[in-house]
Amino acid sequence: MQLVKTGRDNLLRPLQMVSGIVERRHTLPILANILIKKDGHAVSFLSTDTEIQIQTSAEVGAGDDKAAITVAARKLVDILRALPDSSDVSLTLLDRRLTVQSGKSRFSLQTLSADDFPTVAEASAYETHVELPQKALKALFGMVHFAMAQQDIRYYLNGLLLIADGKTLSAVATDGHRLAYCQIETDQTYERNEVIVPRKTILELQRLLDDTDDPVHIDISGNQIKFSFSGIELISKLVEGKFPDYTRVIPKGYKNHFTIPREQLQRALQRAAIMTSDKFKGIRCIVETGSLKISSTNTDQEEAIEELEIDYTGNSIDIGFNVTYLLDILSNQKSDNIVIELGDANSSALITVPDNPHFKYVVMPMRI
Repeated sequence: MQLVKTGRDNLLRPLQMVSGIVERRHTLPILANILIKKDGHAVSFLSTDTEIQIQTSAEVGAGDDKAAITVAARKLVDILRALPDSSDVSLTLLDRRLTVQSGKSRFSLQTLSADDFPTVAEASAYETHVELPQKALKALFGMVHFAMAQQDIRYYLNGLLLIADGKTLSAVATDGHRLAYCQIETDQTYERNEVIVPRKTILELQRLLDDTDDPVHIDISGNQIKFSFSGIELISKLVEGKFPDYTRVIPKGYKNHFTIPREQLQRALQRAAIMTSDKFKGIRCIVETGSLKISSTNTDQEEAIEELEIDYTGNSIDIGFNVTYLLDILSNQKSDNIVIELGDANSSALITVPDNPHFKYVVMPMRI
């Protein structure tokens, strides 16, 4: 039975959308597959890792038949990528094997039954509904996602706190050493609802969301969140647990502060980072009247020193930071300038940007 006959790109595009979450190695072999369902000309593509599920569809079907099968996601995508851009492709199912044919190229792939594919059960009801432009949600996640923990035993840190409250949507991420917070205004009003979205879900959304005004619909239930946009439906389980009280972490009332061009500081930190080691990423910052001195050393007694002029008249402060945490915020910002606020050598630094009063980034100091 012929399932699909279309141009390569028409098939590759939806497959790339859903294949990002597929794990190469999994205890369940079928989870390395993608579920393809054909109903006439409409063909849906679905993948899951049992925690996240992504589905999209395309009008690429051949004939009026109905069929459903699963096939190795990575192999199918790799085959299509390797074919010429403007080529036509057909998928044919015969004797539990899927044949991919394009011109004189032919590939035969194993399949597994669609009946054995474990799809995620969708929540029966959602309490919170949010609608906003895709570019707004992508920008919100982009301001904080880099501060999420990776494989922390405090599992609630391996994700992003999403808060719908009043007319605002806020996002918070922390790994225990730094914290990023951002908030945007929406046209709707919500009762307060806080959920922790898994790290993998956030990174996948960053890949899939477009910088457009096209809407994204967010539906939140007790243990599940659904994002619907551009013909894509992404369902994800939520992380259970109590997120730390971020309001207590964000410093208030610091009197020592200065504004500095973002790219100038970024380049100086990148140069200083060259002299740090893989295990120890510490740099020393000495802030004095009119001057910021950045230095780093390593076990070979090598040293880097950068000195920048700043408009500063506060207290002299000698403080250490993990340079990676500073570079993360600078590379994920687009603002021309950043504002750094300091208490003393033992207090966290607060980084903000002049053109976004709703963004805050807190970095703990480290001993140098």
